[in-house]
Amino acid sequence: MRNVVIIGSGPAGLTAAIYTARANLAPLLIEGWQSGGQLTTTIEVENYPGFAKGIMGPELMKAMRAQAVRFGTEFLTGDVSAVNFVTHPFSMTIDGDHTIESKTVIIATGATAIPIGVSNETRLTGHGVSVCATCDGFFFRGKEVVVVGGGDSAMEEAIFLTKFATNVFLVHRRDKLRASKIMQDRAIKNEKISFLWNSVVEDILGSDIVTGVRLRNAVTGKISDVSCAGVFVAIGHRPNTALFDGQLDMDEKGYLRTHSGTATSVPGVFAAGDVQDSKYRQAVTAAGSGCMAAIDAERFLESGA
Repeated sequence: MRNVVIIGSGPAGLTAAIYTARANLAPLLIEGWQSGGQLTTTIEVENYPGFAKGIMGPELMKAMRAQAVRFGTEFLTGDVSAVNFVTHPFSMTIDGDHTIESKTVIIATGATAIPIGVSNETRLTGHGVSVCATCDGFFFRGKEVVVVGGGDSAMEEAIFLTKFATNVFLVHRRDKLRASKIMQDRAIKNEKISFLWNSVVEDILGSDIVTGVRLRNAVTGKISDVSCAGVFVAIGHRPNTALFDGQLDMDEKGYLRTHSGTATSVPGVFAAGDVQDSKYRQAVTAAGSGCMAAIDAERFLESGA
């Protein structure tokens, strides 16, 4: 029987691990087969406090994990395949194999990139279609690429890709960006980035590898093709909450509803990070909510509920 089980290994989960470990709760963190969260695919983090010159995303996550280990967090590599929050203690099944019981659970499963949804996207994923410029940008050295999106993530992807690509076409379905002003300014001032406004991706072209995209102008309806070697999708994220469907309250987009801090609809189950935050979605806010969830779990255990 565990005091605390944390599901997820991004900034929220690791911060929760640090705090619960320091509270002598001997937390178990289930980190999944792909550990580290979205920051493992972020080239440089400039807005996390304490790093005046910025820090590489993977480096930040490695340091946070080491800190959690230092205080006694136990890590389990595997994916949670089923949960039971109906009865207490709570139970979680790992990879359909074995079950773990815990008095409290902190959910920090984050969110996943949303696909465009066109016919060739899945088929060409790994063959020119990517959701991670940090992972795949090097392969497009000296080539032209397309980035789809209008938020901070899209600007970051586009700017990073200019280190390799000869030209980056940024496709956005509106005539204004959603990104923060500082990120907009950086992208607009970059001579390698060209904006294709009011444009929607109708399909991705290519048989074995990406050769271009087919666009539809959202205002005129005109169809046009743009040649490129890669397509980077950065149109948003979907919370990883399917596992909890029917057991925890969610909003219309699938984000876990929390109240009184990080409490979910089930007493003893808490949520932190992007899995419950559709507004801010920053590393620092995820870490902050991980701290909150740890304190909430500790107080729940102290109350003897």
